[in-house]
Amino acid sequence: MVANSSRAQCPRGFARSGTWPHADLADHHAACVAQALARRLAAAMEQRDLSANRLAVAAGINRQTIANVLAGTGWPDLLTIASLEQALDTDLWPGLRP
Repeated sequence: MVANSSRAQCPRGFARSGTWPHADLADHHAACVAQALARRLAAAMEQRDLSANRLAVAAGINRQTIANVLAGTGWPDLLTIASLEQALDTDLWPGLRP
């Protein structure tokens, strides 16, 4: 298991300074991926003028799940990411080096 990979701490808990999702993060790959995903999600929602409520309905997921991703208070699972990508018709996953 990779060191410091625990889900006990939420992604924004790895912020060293600043505010999520634009904070300077500790060297934690998963938190960096979650941060990049939150930025991409927020940009896609803004570009399409979609609220979390409307996106939740379109993606078939809970609105609070979207709020948690945007706030960095939860680790999104693959089904959530795939559902959001399909509803938004865009890639959210930031790749190997976010």
